[in-house]
Amino acid sequence: MPIIVESSRSNADLFTSVTGADSVVVGNLEELKRLLAESPDEYAIVIGPAVDLEATAALADTLRVTRPAVSVILIRRRVDTSVLAEALRSGMREVVDERDLTGLGSAVTRAQQMWHALTGASSASLEGNRGRLVTVFSPKGGVGKTTLAVNLAVALSQGGAKKVCVVDLDLAFGDVAITLQLFPARTIADAVHLESGLDFPVLEPLLTNYRDQLSALVAPVQPDAKDSIPASLVGRILNLLKSHFDHVVVDTSPAFDEYVLQAIDETDDLLLVTTLDVPTLKNVKVAVETLDLLNFPKSRRHLVLNRADDKVGLTADKVETTLGMSIAAAIPTSSQVAHATNSGEPILRAQPKHAVSHAITALARSLSEPSSVVTPIGGRPAAPKRSLLRRNGR
Repeated sequence: MPIIVESSRSNADLFTSVTGADSVVVGNLEELKRLLAESPDEYAIVIGPAVDLEATAALADTLRVTRPAVSVILIRRRVDTSVLAEALRSGMREVVDERDLTGLGSAVTRAQQMWHALTGASSASLEGNRGRLVTVFSPKGGVGKTTLAVNLAVALSQGGAKKVCVVDLDLAFGDVAITLQLFPARTIADAVHLESGLDFPVLEPLLTNYRDQLSALVAPVQPDAKDSIPASLVGRILNLLKSHFDHVVVDTSPAFDEYVLQAIDETDDLLLVTTLDVPTLKNVKVAVETLDLLNFPKSRRHLVLNRADDKVGLTADKVETTLGMSIAAAIPTSSQVAHATNSGEPILRAQPKHAVSHAITALARSLSEPSSVVTPIGGRPAAPKRSLLRRNGR
């Protein structure tokens, strides 16, 4: 959580777009000192160009003794030899030109790496803090996959205790942005130009904040942008997001394309969505057989029956028999779901007491703990994951 010292709101917003939405902005050095007393794990302080250099140098000189793991990053409108000399004497770690936002992002990344090195934080301990990735998939369109993914993400973020990111991997025709009524400035396609230096401070400005603790990485606006996005980049993005969010919810295209396989490779829980119709059941059965071939653990697959109370001649028992899976969650039919979406809010926010909202909230609750399994009581514990895309040396 970098701290930015800057009295200009426009400058602070500009710096925050690079350092990340979780950055804290204070107006002066006195506020910074009070905040530092409450932030023992802070790793970076970014000093804006309007802050007095002499006072900043005095603070940096104190911090290099009392808080040696904290990096002071100085931003100046003009970087000359006198500024560099003062920074060097006082122990500041970096000096960045005000216009060099890329340099600022890199400096913050190095500060975090320095903090981990000096405080002894190991990669193993960081791995233990990784979030869980839930992929929502169906090989058939029109089954309510996106609606489920978006509302599930909303449910997981409720209460503000968990940070959640929903990712739209239907790269040609994704609807996460329109379902959440977002108007994103950037999409996943913008990551292509940043691939060589991709890390979380670089990735975070591509996210669009929805509200509370929920962010979204949305699909490209133009369908043909999909062709420029390497599947390997998607894998790196999902891996980064798992390191910085408690939950990552991935909405997918209705096909086993290379992007879906990358998502499955990072997946902790896979939600297979079906409805009560023969064409969908046929496609989901083929998907189940494909997952068997990919050696994806059965205990990590969870069957979600959407529009479960439709009177169309098929029953939930028939679905379970056909697919050889127990239904983990049954979502009832309601025209209010589409009405809420068309009104600009997911059903879970528009009508939190609705039966659909209750069903999705219960599903979210069962996914919210690392040890939770959505399958019915008595099911086997989750088996260790095996990499799908990297199997057999790939």
